[in-house]
Amino acid sequence: MATDYTPSEMMAAVAARELRDGEVTFVGIGLPNLACNLARALHAPNLVLIYESGAIGAAPDRLPVSIGDPSLVTGSLMVCPMADVFQLFLQNGRVGVGFLGGAQIDRWGNINTTVVGSYREPKVRLPGAGGAPEIAVHARRVLVISRLSARSFPAEVDFVTSPGQRSHGRSRRELGMPGAGPVKVVTDKAILESDPSTGEMVLTALYPGVAVEDVERGVGWPLRVGAALDTVAGPTGEELRLLREVLDPRGLYLS
Repeated sequence: MATDYTPSEMMAAVAARELRDGEVTFVGIGLPNLACNLARALHAPNLVLIYESGAIGAAPDRLPVSIGDPSLVTGSLMVCPMADVFQLFLQNGRVGVGFLGGAQIDRWGNINTTVVGSYREPKVRLPGAGGAPEIAVHARRVLVISRLSARSFPAEVDFVTSPGQRSHGRSRRELGMPGAGPVKVVTDKAILESDPSTGEMVLTALYPGVAVEDVERGVGWPLRVGAALDTVAGPTGEELRLLREVLDPRGLYLS
């Protein structure tokens, strides 16, 4: 285990370990993309990556800078219209893992990428939904990557862009959503997981050198701590080598 690494490198390594060989993964650009390609280089060579722009089974030979980057076509199994990505793959139950992030993530895993403040008179207008709501509803499970802060992790999001485990007192099953939703949140300090019975996000693992109190200060609700609190190992030397020298040598997303 290496001791000299950045929070972004830790998040990418932890997220990569969550992926299983052969899974179909709906992924975006940035840390999720790095995590997927790190997993593919180490333990999941048959991971199938799907990008919203229509690249299926992409194997880019350089780091893509957007979902429309031409490098995503390289080695792809298929390139199709965006509508086919959502209708034939996502809504058809063929996506095993969806990666999401957001400006706000709340106690129940709801994600906000729409507005901060009221919808009609927002303090900040965010990028919007994109394909995130569909991913949150239909992917078999959703992994979320976000840096921990009380502003980003309120008890309740200002606007539900992508549904989590509960909304307005109703569960995903009551609302008719087929996928498992956000089951794990990978932060820069710890891992939160949804309680199977309540849907509440619970602290289940800490990173090296992080205390429970550090995580509690980063959320806006009384954080529950799992009965068996794990400690996550830092990135290995090989994980760091691949991230720094192969996947993101210019430090576009790891800096």
